[in-house]
Amino acid sequence: MSEIRHNWTKEDILNIYNKPLMELLYEAATIHRLHHDPNTVQVSTLLSIKTGGCPEDCGYCPQAARYHTDIEGNDLMSLQQVKAQALRAKSSGSSRVCMGAAWRNVKDGEEFDQVLEMVRTINKLDMEVCCTLGMITENQAQRLAEAGLYAYNHNLDSSEEYYKEVISTRGYEDRLETIDNVRKTNVTVCSGGIIGMGEKIEDRAGMLVTLSTLNPQPESVPINALVAVEGTPLEDQEPVSIWDMVRMVATTRIVMPETQVRLSAGRTDMTREGQAMCFFAGANSLFAGDKLLTTPNPDVNEDMKMFELLGLNPQKPFIKKMQPETVEANNSQYQALGEKPKWTRPEHAIERNEAAKAKAKTVK
Repeated sequence: MSEIRHNWTKEDILNIYNKPLMELLYEAATIHRLHHDPNTVQVSTLLSIKTGGCPEDCGYCPQAARYHTDIEGNDLMSLQQVKAQALRAKSSGSSRVCMGAAWRNVKDGEEFDQVLEMVRTINKLDMEVCCTLGMITENQAQRLAEAGLYAYNHNLDSSEEYYKEVISTRGYEDRLETIDNVRKTNVTVCSGGIIGMGEKIEDRAGMLVTLSTLNPQPESVPINALVAVEGTPLEDQEPVSIWDMVRMVATTRIVMPETQVRLSAGRTDMTREGQAMCFFAGANSLFAGDKLLTTPNPDVNEDMKMFELLGLNPQKPFIKKMQPETVEANNSQYQALGEKPKWTRPEHAIERNEAAKAKAKTVK
């Protein structure tokens, strides 16, 4: 039951997902206790260091420049702003800061150098640092590792088959290549997806097949429930039920026993009881703070009240892996190469994405 497998099939995972709920919960909870402290949950704070203006066409994302949403864009935050936010997060119980920038991919230059300084600064605060910056090359991953990055997030979003129904401006293989580039460093991998985008259960299983057959499996897997934002192509999607979330968390726990399973977007629609079931099923990480990049999130004080009610404790930093050392910029072994990788642009037409783009033009 505690074996780490890398040969899961879609049929295997569907059989797990569709088990009677009580059997599924019992199995997931049992495996969870073999690999983790069931009363400890890792708390992260997600910080949007550069918001809006993204050139991608992800159907779920209010930061895509081609859609009309109420998101206010901002340029890259200053180092002082980021440090202040990190200190605030630390005082609120977070052990990790995840910095997100609305970029298609990292480009060498002044802005990336600034992000590297942000990583150095937060690591020196004795907090885990995670970044989600889009596609990155091996050299860029090495530069982040030298700066002291703990984790890199790059979600698969869905199965390879359904991915093409959500995004047309980048290829699934580029997601996997970025993860592979991160794996060539000492940085841990954070990669998961979103449910509730209109996908079938088979697509949820397909995504878990891809993640679980990676060797090693991702150290962290976020499970997001779609937050349907007006103006995006997926604005009319029905909310995901708590039962779907519980099943997805439990199945993820079973096929990836040592991974930290994150309750991510969509928690504002979950009751405390629903979240408690997710923790019982194997979730042991969440994002705190009033926003997840641009979408609402429960207030950190409410989360701490929930922790107290459930007897949960925030996980201390660097429990799963030692704190990385920070190499200063002037001592760095890896320098900017000015790379211009040819990341994939499939550019096939997705009807609902095109409709949202056309609607945005009339509004703007």
